Amino acid sequence: MQNIGVVGGGTMGAGIAEVCAKAGKDVVVREISDAAIDAGRARIATSLERALRGGRLEQEAYDAVLGRVRWTTSFEDLSDRDLVIEAAPENEQLKLDTFRTLDQVVQSDAILASNTSSIPLVKMAAVTKRPDRVVGVHFFNPVPVLPLVEIVESLLTAPDTLLAVTDFAEKDLHKQTIRSKARAGFVVNALLVPYILSAIRMLESGFASAEDIDLGMVKGCAHPMGPLHLADLIGLDTCAAIADSMYTEFKEQLFTPPPLLLRMCEAGLLGRKTGQGFFAYG
Repeated sequence: MQNIGVVGGGTMGAGIAEVCAKAGKDVVVREISDAAIDAGRARIATSLERALRGGRLEQEAYDAVLGRVRWTTSFEDLSDRDLVIEAAPENEQLKLDTFRTLDQVVQSDAILASNTSSIPLVKMAAVTKRPDRVVGVHFFNPVPVLPLVEIVESLLTAPDTLLAVTDFAEKDLHKQTIRSKARAGFVVNALLVPYILSAIRMLESGFASAEDIDLGMVKGCAHPMGPLHLADLIGLDTCAAIADSMYTEFKEQLFTPPPLLLRMCEAGLLGRKTGQGFFAYG
C-alpha cells in the first residue's frame, strides 16, 4: 500500500498523514475547505519543526515529508488510493456519509479504514459495497509519538484485510498493534473512558480539586498524566462522544457522560484545542 488517503486534517488526521509520509508513502489529505487545509498543513509543519529542533529529524527529511503530503477539498482526488483512512470528527452520520462517498469514488479493491474511537464499525461497512474491505485502524494522540494502533474487525471484515492493515501498521509505520472486536470503545477506550468519567464526577462532587485528582494518579499510581489533563488532551467533546456511544451500546451507568462534561462542551471549553478545559493552556 503505497498510495494513502486521509479524510480529515485535524489533530488525528494530520498525525496519521505525517507518519505515513515519514514512511515514504504518497499521501493525499481531503479537507472540507481551504481554511481547514491551511490549518492541517500548519499542524504537520509544527510537529515536524518540533522534531527538527529536538534533533530527531534532519532538514532533508523535513522537506521530503512535507513534499509527500498533498491536500484537496475533493473526494475524487482519493480515487487512486490503496488505503483510505477516515479521521473525521466522532459524528456517526458524518462518518456514514463519508464511507458512502468513498465507496463510490475509490478504486474497488482499496481498503477503507476508520480511525473512529467508538462508532460501530459494522455500520460504516454496511453502507458500502465492500464490507469485507472495511476495517478499524485506531491511532492514538499524538500519532507521531504514541506507538500503538488498534486493529478492529467488524463481523464483515475479511481476514486478508486484517492482515494487510496489520502489516501496514507494523512493517511500514513501525507501530505496535493490538486486535479488537468491533464493540464500542474497543480495548483502550473501554478501559480508559470510565476512568476519565470517574475523575470528572469526583471533581463535580467537590470531593477533590482537579489538581489533586491528577496529582494523585501521577504520583500515587505512576501514570504519566492525570485523568483530567488527559481528557483535555483528547478533547472534552471527543470524550463525551465516546462515552455517549458506549452508553448507547451497553446501557451501563459508568459510561454516562457527567453533567459537568456536557456543560463544558456546550460552553466550548474543550481542552487543549480551545485553550481551556479542566486546566488553562497558554
